[in-house]
Amino acid sequence: MKKLVLSALCSVVLLMGALAGCNAFQKEENTTVELAEVTRSIFYAPLYVAMEQGFFEEENLNIELTTTWGGDKTMTSLLSDGADVALVGAETSIYVNAQEPAEPIINFAMLTQTDGTFLMAKEETDSFSWEDLEGTTFLGQRKGGMPQMTGEYVLKQNDIDPAADLNLIQNIDFANIANAYASGTGEYVQLFEPQATLFEQEGLGQIVASFGEESGALPYTVFMAKEGFINGDEDTALRFTRAIYKAQQWIYDASPEDIASTISPYFDDTPEEVIAESAVRYRDQESYAQTPVLPEEAWDNLQDIMEEAGELPEPSDYDEFVNTELAEKVMED
Repeated sequence: MKKLVLSALCSVVLLMGALAGCNAFQKEENTTVELAEVTRSIFYAPLYVAMEQGFFEEENLNIELTTTWGGDKTMTSLLSDGADVALVGAETSIYVNAQEPAEPIINFAMLTQTDGTFLMAKEETDSFSWEDLEGTTFLGQRKGGMPQMTGEYVLKQNDIDPAADLNLIQNIDFANIANAYASGTGEYVQLFEPQATLFEQEGLGQIVASFGEESGALPYTVFMAKEGFINGDEDTALRFTRAIYKAQQWIYDASPEDIASTISPYFDDTPEEVIAESAVRYRDQESYAQTPVLPEEAWDNLQDIMEEAGELPEPSDYDEFVNTELAEKVMED
């Protein structure tokens, strides 16, 4: 009788263990995350690395990526539950949270930590000086956007008054800026990669300065979500952040050729050597964040630039709208 009882108890223990194992397995079942990216850019290379190197797959995450082409559209998608997570400039969360939405937008993983634009001069020079811009036509970015705010901030830091010292053009759509410059508009232009490298190779200009190096650390592009997603599905958010951290580590160790071959499926019309050169340019100036943690100093720098541009609706509290716990946990693990 005693043996029968012990046998029954063992069976119950084994069954409970099996059920627990099943529950653990179910928790790690493949989870779909709808991700909206504000644009398609080599500036976001670590995201594509995470997808192509299987880092999301290792976390049992299925990423459904949509390019929404614009900060307003990206935030609309997030607020209307068209996306679980958005990859967009941190300034957009400040704009939205100032309007007191039903759920605040929380920044939880930083992807890029500098501005991603470069200053291109139409005339080649061996000794560029910011004073060279005085009296010229400068083809800048859309007013109110982070590239424009950072660009004007850098000009002022170098004693150039954007309103008085040059002819600043800001009424051209983002998608048409490069074409306008190539067609002859402006002596200087502010461009992202790979367009800047392509123009250099085509003899249309020379990269003479980096706005990323000049402006300092910024939460330029951040993964963000509604508070309900972070609090209600913390395990998914944690696994997502871990995949991004793996990609950030990978991209700083990989060769230019490996980076280019990995992310080339996302840039069909761009030669791999241009992808490699562009990605390394960003990596060399540490535009790619090396961890997902968004530091308070970078958050403050962002708000200083927005305030300087007259675009800060109100101060945004770091402790309220930035979550570093997920990033810190994956780094500890």
